[in-house]
Amino acid sequence: MNHRITRRQGLKLIGATLAAMLLPSIRLYANTGGPRQTLPVIGLGTWRTFNVGSDPKLLDARTEVVKAFFEHGGGLIDSSPMYGSAPDVMGYALQQLGTPESLFSAEKVWSPAGGSAREQVAELQDRWNLEHFDLVQVHNLTDWREHLAALKEMKAEGAIGHIGITTSHGRRHREIEQIMTSEDIDFVQLTYNITQREAEDRLLPLAEERGIGVIANRPYNGGSLIKNLKRRNEPLPEWAQVECGCSTWGDFLLKFIVSHPAITCAIPATTQVEHLQENMRAGHDPMPSPDARQRMAAYIESL
Repeated sequence: MNHRITRRQGLKLIGATLAAMLLPSIRLYANTGGPRQTLPVIGLGTWRTFNVGSDPKLLDARTEVVKAFFEHGGGLIDSSPMYGSAPDVMGYALQQLGTPESLFSAEKVWSPAGGSAREQVAELQDRWNLEHFDLVQVHNLTDWREHLAALKEMKAEGAIGHIGITTSHGRRHREIEQIMTSEDIDFVQLTYNITQREAEDRLLPLAEERGIGVIANRPYNGGSLIKNLKRRNEPLPEWAQVECGCSTWGDFLLKFIVSHPAITCAIPATTQVEHLQENMRAGHDPMPSPDARQRMAAYIESL
């Protein structure tokens, strides 16, 4: 395995340090033999929200979201060919803004997209206007043996930075566990939020044991968690403000996720700069203690 650090990777280490000054809660990720690196605990998802086609107003609006993300110290942006035009919209945004050194680009290969893993990665690089992805994942385990073998080769060649697998909606956890145990992967992406905590039983402890980074998708359960709390006009408990620094329900829900020691980052998606700013604030200390996390989960269960 090639453990040399390229100039680009070195610049990213500097960028991650600068980002940490803005977003102080950071988490070590994936030890692949080189220096341990960090990522801000709040990333940016693009599922649904960035699938806006070529509409000029919507393209500019999503660019403003990306701009705010980086202004607040953001790092990981996650996309997939399954997400329609999202990779193209990211390419448009980066073309307008430039490519910050703090960017940690995370893409996926997905069999229905057509072509080999290498062909898909090359096409996605063109769509993002990037020469290199920091992470490429096998989307929802589709043909994972074939794709993962190709991604391992590409990583060894230095063509991509890290490799991983994904799942969502709590599906296929047993298969995910088997892959985490038997395969040399850097990241796993799975659904984890305050009402969907199945990953706590086996997958999160296993990730800690094996040094695998964990990306939490669906942190708001597709938006339904926030919407339900607002619809019920539930007040934010005072103890959450005092103990955990929560000022909004978004803080409450995100801080619960990223305070778990196995979680590398969460990837909430949004179309609004105001909501993006709220999400990023959730990455700041103080973070909930283990006792506070139990209290948070019990409070939501009681509603």
